[in-house]
Amino acid sequence: MSTSENTFQAVAGQDQTKNIIKLAILAVGGQGGGVLSDWIVDVAERNGYRAQATSVPGVAQRTGATIYYVEMMAASDRDPVFALMPAPGDVDILIAAEIMEAGRAINRGLVTADRTTLISSSHRMFAVSEKIVPGDGRADSAVVLAAGQEAAKAFICFAMDKIATETKSHISSCLLGALAGSGALPFPAESYRDTIRASGRGVSASLKAFDRALEQAVTQAPDQDSAQTAPSDSITVSNDLAVAHTHTTPPTPPLRSTTSP
Repeated sequence: MSTSENTFQAVAGQDQTKNIIKLAILAVGGQGGGVLSDWIVDVAERNGYRAQATSVPGVAQRTGATIYYVEMMAASDRDPVFALMPAPGDVDILIAAEIMEAGRAINRGLVTADRTTLISSSHRMFAVSEKIVPGDGRADSAVVLAAGQEAAKAFICFAMDKIATETKSHISSCLLGALAGSGALPFPAESYRDTIRASGRGVSASLKAFDRALEQAVTQAPDQDSAQTAPSDSITVSNDLAVAHTHTTPPTPPLRSTTSP
């Protein structure tokens, strides 16, 4: 595995924790959160960083997401000591596999306006608490979108599930592409692609999903240098994929009658 010459020199008396990049992923079973965290660790190590990944499983039946947590910093002559769990107000990047997980992260205080880049897919996976309500018990995605714009330093959100379906890939590939396109990590896009290639599984589809999501994220990332991250064979993404900041709640279906005929 190749690494860059990116090293960090520790100085006695200085707070070294500010040099640690802290990233949390919220995902449920089947969304590839574990694969995504492994990919991010691999990308960091390819660029001369030390990294650690941990996870805390959620509850089954869609009542809780697994929280994957990654800390990384440039390699030095001293071994870093990383934390095992994200702390409120102390997360640099928050990745949510669907929009309500982004909302839960905001409620937990993991997203802060002075620090956090929030990356989320705009699609929904309905929770048990929504499904058991007679009639329409869906939560309002527009509320979370508005909260994301206020709570995060940068908010990148679009229909990543649609890209995953169209490219016959998984949403984890799209989330990795959105992370690369956000510019939140100091790594070139090609190192992300090298990580996907090294996985050896579904490489072609994963790269297509990665590049589609990367290009979409570049258009939303603040002060982003597209020349640094855009793929060489850039794909034009149609406007119907971009729903960030303009998402509207789907029309409410008619309520079913609860009376006997």
